[in-house]
Amino acid sequence: MVELDHSFSTGKPTDYNWAAITDLERVIPCVEGGRVIEPTGPGSVKAEIVVRMGAMSMTFTGTVEVAEEDEAAHRALLRIKSREKGGQGYANADVVFTLDGDGGGTVHTAAQISGKAASMGEGVVITVLDALIKDFTEKLATI
Repeated sequence: MVELDHSFSTGKPTDYNWAAITDLERVIPCVEGGRVIEPTGPGSVKAEIVVRMGAMSMTFTGTVEVAEEDEAAHRALLRIKSREKGGQGYANADVVFTLDGDGGGTVHTAAQISGKAASMGEGVVITVLDALIKDFTEKLATI
């Protein structure tokens, strides 16, 4: 398991940020290579992400759901479960957003990865995830 913590600032009010992170159709495209395929229910979607690791590119398809949300505490848990297209690997993650009152907050990511992506080594996985999350938090400020 790989765990990463990031802080972010959007410069937008907390209520705006809350609405953004709990709206999967708005937030998933903020992830580089991410797209919503279709809604599957309230607070859940089928999604896809294309991840580049060096010269290799992998496509993961699966579900993203708002598994927990505490609006009063401005804390939301997004749960991602995906399989590698055409491969045996998977990439699952719990992503916890905790908003502060200053137009930002923190993102805690706990990811489990197997298959080709994991075979690249933990250092590469951490570098790729770290870059994806940093890029995501920058894009979050633009939605």
